[in-house]
Amino acid sequence: QVQVVESGGGLVQAGGSLRLSCAASRRTFSSYAIGWFRQAPGKELEFVAAISWSGGTTDYADSVKGRFTISRHDANAKNTVFLQMNSLKPEDTAVYYCTAVDGSYTYTEQGDYDYWGQGIQVTVSS
Repeated sequence: QVQVVESGGGLVQAGGSLRLSCAASRRTFSSYAIGWFRQAPGKELEFVAAISWSGGTTDYADSVKGRFTISRHDANAKNTVFLQMNSLKPEDTAVYYCTAVDGSYTYTEQGDYDYWGQGIQVTVSS
């Protein structure tokens, strides 16, 4: 079982930046592909970004390309994935979820993932 925990959310003005972090309870997190999804009020869950287990491949939703960057840091038995969010817009306001799967690629469908965090609120004011 892998426990996934997000941190780093909050309130920011439009045009600002936030960095979300995703940590896992198990060392073997380093062999897991990681994704970020988000859900805005009244809307469906949508894919945001994904990174392969090696960090060598990333994928982004068109709505965040050029503004968001996903990366991972696996060292000293501590496994963390970051989502750097720049040039934030009010439409980026949502609960953001980190998710993991033991797989070799990047995955963009929520059904591909096995482990989900509780979610963290990101609010962008206009």
